[in-house]
Amino acid sequence: MNAKSTVLKLTAVAASLAILSGCASTKALEEVRLKAEAAQAEATEARALANQAQGTANQAQGTANEAMNTADEAKQDAAEAKRISEQNREEMNRMFRRTMQK
Repeated sequence: MNAKSTVLKLTAVAASLAILSGCASTKALEEVRLKAEAAQAEATEARALANQAQGTANQAQGTANEAMNTADEAKQDAAEAKRISEQNREEMNRMFRRTMQK
């Protein structure tokens, strides 16, 4: 009977260890699942921030394009003003020369 008792005790200990290891495995799986969910949440947040940054970059590009267009228009206006100024100077010089010839 002593051998049977020892076998029963060992079986009970083995069963307890199996149950505990099963719980430990379940607990480990739960921890992994929680970590995976946290990583997924962080990835989702990172994607949202990246999309927001892309939107801001697109707005900045649009503003830069508008500024470039405005600068081009200003350059054209300045060139036209310079042309008119040179034309006026030439006309004033002609008028001065005519006055001096009289």
